[in-house]
Amino acid sequence: MQNDASLNLVIGLISDTHGLLRPEAVEALKGSDYILHAGDVGNPYILDSLRTIAPVTAIRGNVDRGPDWHFLPETETVELGGHLIYMLHDRQELSLNPRTAGMKAVIYGHTHKPDIEEHQGVWFINPGSAGRRRFTLPVSVGKITIREGYFHPEIIELDID
Repeated sequence: MQNDASLNLVIGLISDTHGLLRPEAVEALKGSDYILHAGDVGNPYILDSLRTIAPVTAIRGNVDRGPDWHFLPETETVELGGHLIYMLHDRQELSLNPRTAGMKAVIYGHTHKPDIEEHQGVWFINPGSAGRRRFTLPVSVGKITIREGYFHPEIIELDID
C-alpha cells in the first residue's frame, strides 16, 4: 500500500437513506472525489443520483434485501488515497481485526447515530442517517479529507425543516 503524501482527496460518507435522498445531503456531498454509502440504501435510484456527484461504492444494509439488491455486497474494502477502508452496515457484525488487516478506517451505519472514534490508529466512522429522522437523532452525512497523507474525518449535520 503506497501512501501518496501529495494526494488531496475528499471522500463523502452517507448511510441509512432508506429510499430518501435529501437535497441537503446532495449539497453537502458536492465536491467529493468519491462517495461511500454504508447501507440501507432503500432505492437503487439513490446510488444513480450520487454517481452524478462522484464514483460510488455501496454495501447492502438490513433493509436492502431481496433479488433487487444482489448487486450490493455485505462488506467491501476500498483503497482511497493510499488508505484501506472497510465498509459494513452493522459494526456489531465486524468479524475481522481492522488494525491487523491494515485498515485505516471502518465505515458503518445502522444505528442512525453519527459517530467518529479512533482506536489504535483505526478510525470508526458512522456518518449517521441521511434519510428520515429517527427519534431525536440528527440527520447527517460525513466526509473524510485526506490531505498530505493525513486523515481528517468529520460529521456534517444537515439543516432540514
